[in-house]
Amino acid sequence: MVPTSETAPDRLGTRTEGTGLPVGATVPDFTVEDASGRNTTLGDLLDGRPRLFVFYRGGWCPFCSHQLHELMAAEDDFEALGVDVVAISVDRVSEASRTVSGIDLPFPVLADPDLRAHEAFDVALSLSVEEVERLREMGLDIEAASGRTHRTMAVPSAFLVSIEYQVLWAHTDVDYRVRPSAEQLVTEVRRVIQETP
Repeated sequence: MVPTSETAPDRLGTRTEGTGLPVGATVPDFTVEDASGRNTTLGDLLDGRPRLFVFYRGGWCPFCSHQLHELMAAEDDFEALGVDVVAISVDRVSEASRTVSGIDLPFPVLADPDLRAHEAFDVALSLSVEEVERLREMGLDIEAASGRTHRTMAVPSAFLVSIEYQVLWAHTDVDYRVRPSAEQLVTEVRRVIQETP
């Protein structure tokens, strides 16, 4: 497992230009599948509690695995804040299921190979044929993981969304090696929850 680099404090809550819904935006509804293959909608996920949506590149990504482990360890902190975590990638259901079973995550892992959630949050990152081939040469086949040929994965990102579908906090960074730590996310979520009327 490869550790990510923690986001610099002055970069927390920022977005790489051209990516991600801004704070105050309304997230359009979407339907995706969970790791068991059951359909779930944004409305289902926001039923009674805000959610921290974490988009990761895929179960094949060691940086993402590190992040998911961190989020798992911080689950009690998010629970104490009344916020549920959900992780989303372009992986198909079988790959999402493997991710869940591999580390026994206590929060939902959603499969979005058709990019419905990724496009709703504006975090779909298209790769060139050459980039996909480079990954394949490293043993990382994103098309096999998604079961699609769209050559797309998530911009690593996190969004705190209210039960009214409103973005309360947003962070995106196209540098997949640099992400907010779970501790930073807990701190930011706590601050936003306290400041939200």
